[in-house]
Amino acid sequence: MCPICIEPQNLTGYSELLLLGLSDDPEMQPLLFALFLFMYLVIILGNLLIILAVISDSHLHTPMYFFLCNLSLADISFSTTIVPKMLVNLHTSSKSITYAGCLTQVTFFSLFVCLDSLLLAVMAYDRLVAICQPLHYLVIMNPRTCCLMVLLSFFFCLLDSQLHYLTVSQLSFCADVEIPHFFCDASQLLNLACSDTSTNNILIYFDGAIFGGVPLSGILFSYYKIVSSILRVPSSDSKYKAFSTCGSHLSVVCLFYGTGIGVYLSSAVSSSLRKNAVASVMYTVVTPMLNPFIYSLRNRDIKSALWRMI
Repeated sequence: MCPICIEPQNLTGYSELLLLGLSDDPEMQPLLFALFLFMYLVIILGNLLIILAVISDSHLHTPMYFFLCNLSLADISFSTTIVPKMLVNLHTSSKSITYAGCLTQVTFFSLFVCLDSLLLAVMAYDRLVAICQPLHYLVIMNPRTCCLMVLLSFFFCLLDSQLHYLTVSQLSFCADVEIPHFFCDASQLLNLACSDTSTNNILIYFDGAIFGGVPLSGILFSYYKIVSSILRVPSSDSKYKAFSTCGSHLSVVCLFYGTGIGVYLSSAVSSSLRKNAVASVMYTVVTPMLNPFIYSLRNRDIKSALWRMI
């Protein structure tokens, strides 16, 4: 219930909101600023190198690397939605974010998380076709189909982001909005609202099941078919070659979904909102930073293209 003396306000009634961040210790702010600046630069540089390597090398103009380029672009956009504002707040010792800035973060965060999830599912399907139907691979995964799959993924994620925008923009609050996080997270705003959020929570969980659960189910089904197909191959060298083409993608899938599920479970178990914010660093910053290393270290073609660029 809202305090009697304070009238509930829609989020539009607030010109500024407060992001409490990862730590209140002033001595930690320069260290956190340097750490996240370094990580952000690694994200930008690493993913840009992947994109440039694929564009510059004609041998990499294949569906798998086309999807990888889009994943790298989504990771850059995902991090840019969150980290720059966090760096500004750390540098200026400020915790404020404008109403428009908060809604922008909620919208684009949901857009690019959803896009990462769907692109990983599309890449799993690409590997399924390449291994299980190699003779028809280029026919099935033709340029038009690949572009259509990426555009449809973006379109569905755009609809998803608008759902998050509408959900958050209709919330009412009874006091100053202090978000115990380093970015505007829709779930945190729902917890802080004093209006009835039961419908909003149902929408958020349903949305998570559709845009998180369905792609993950598709990935698991694809790898079930891939493993079944590979195990029927008599040659051990052929098995290793087939598995090696999936290694990088499978590592990224485990990192993306593993950290996301880990954060969800930690928030369910732990009552400390600040610890949940620290755990969120794993999938918002660490995962986009590690993806280029996973693809460059485990993929001979990418390594060769990067060496030729250098």
